[in-house]
Amino acid sequence: MNRQEFYITISIPYANGRPHIGNALEYVIADAIARYQRLFNHRTLRFSIGNDEHGTKIARNAKKQGLEPQVYVDNNVAYFYQLARDLNIGYTDYIRTTQARHEKTVQYIWQKLLPYTYKGNYQGWYCAGCEAFVTEREYQQHAGICPDHQSPYEKISEENYYFKASHFSDKVLELVDNDTLKIVPQSRKKEFLALVKEGIPDVSISRPTKTLSWGIRVPDDSSQTLYVWMDALPNYLSVLDYPTNSSWQHFWPADVQVMGKDIVRFQAGLWPAILLALGLKLPDKLLVHGIIRSHGQKMSKSIGNVVDPEELLKTFGSDAFRYYFLRHIPTLEDDDFTQEKFQRAYNHELSNELGNLVSRINGLLNKDRAAFIRQPLKEEPLGPDYHQAFAHFELNLAFDQVWHDIQALNAQITKSQPWKLTGADYAKTLGDIRQKLYTIARGLEPFLPKTAQAIKTNLTSDKVVELAPLFPKI
Repeated sequence: MNRQEFYITISIPYANGRPHIGNALEYVIADAIARYQRLFNHRTLRFSIGNDEHGTKIARNAKKQGLEPQVYVDNNVAYFYQLARDLNIGYTDYIRTTQARHEKTVQYIWQKLLPYTYKGNYQGWYCAGCEAFVTEREYQQHAGICPDHQSPYEKISEENYYFKASHFSDKVLELVDNDTLKIVPQSRKKEFLALVKEGIPDVSISRPTKTLSWGIRVPDDSSQTLYVWMDALPNYLSVLDYPTNSSWQHFWPADVQVMGKDIVRFQAGLWPAILLALGLKLPDKLLVHGIIRSHGQKMSKSIGNVVDPEELLKTFGSDAFRYYFLRHIPTLEDDDFTQEKFQRAYNHELSNELGNLVSRINGLLNKDRAAFIRQPLKEEPLGPDYHQAFAHFELNLAFDQVWHDIQALNAQITKSQPWKLTGADYAKTLGDIRQKLYTIARGLEPFLPKTAQAIKTNLTSDKVVELAPLFPKI
């Protein structure tokens, strides 16, 4: 897409508890992409995050705590707001599925989809933890046990509304196969196509209100409540105030929708089918990040290996968190996290390599700041590999390019020993070093925004700067 506007979204997390490390990973991936687009492509940005707040699990848990569902989700959403602030996420919009504007959009979409809906009796397997139905094939594949929640699937029979997703199945699969709807990486595209090789089936989009009370009622049928995906997926449009505010047309379709691999089947199958039924364009790209394990195992409260992102943030700060998860966790792959790996990266890389580099250069500049400030800094281009990595959403590889420059500049300073130089030699050598650090700071901006700004401010200050260590060792 060549338009000036850029629209990026995340898959809004379920407000059934506090945020986990996967939510934080998705936040920082989307934020780095958004900052890159703003800084280097100068695009007008919409960046939406939010929460999915309806469903049986929420109603059940709220009741256990003696709370109204709205109070329960308000309490939990506050933790997501806090995490976004603590991670320095530069979102422009926050959408909640309990907001009136979202309900308005969803009910409008329901009316538009009526030619592709019907009422029928559903009998099949359901996971209460996922709040999702599974096919007979999936039931057999997992031996009747949900692999995510380790609980048996329930046999359910009830009357629901259905969306004729099968009507759009061939078209959706064609658009995915030819990359009109591009799933990144290709491995996730192959997994999706293998999963739906027999076609995208019709999907239950409501449940009886007596079973699902906490949600948006089906227009003109209060006996039915909109089911999770028909409620949640339209957030990408409701956050733009579709269809009432014409500005939505400047940003739709989304350039990038960021998500975890566990929901690709809905984002790449059901959502495009809904959009085709509405006569709307499909998103340009679905960016699928991996999952984070801990000590080689999937994070689980029962195992006791769950990582609380807020605990890491309290100890190390937002840029250190962003550093590890944007450089050491490959954007497009599953990977492992341990506290030991995190602290090693903090001390050996952030503190020793970047922190010491900035401190060394600051000390050299302080000898004659007035002379160096008169030398203008240039907006020198970053290397093509940096931009190519961003184009392919391999953020960790783009970050590596910047880090190689940091290591090279450290080596240059050690070799040239500018503190031994005088006069024109000193001025020329340090002027070159100052410019290179400024270019490094520009490359760091999508990843470590606070650090990048601190470096740039230091390099342009006309006063002696007593610089505190950027990343004091812990």
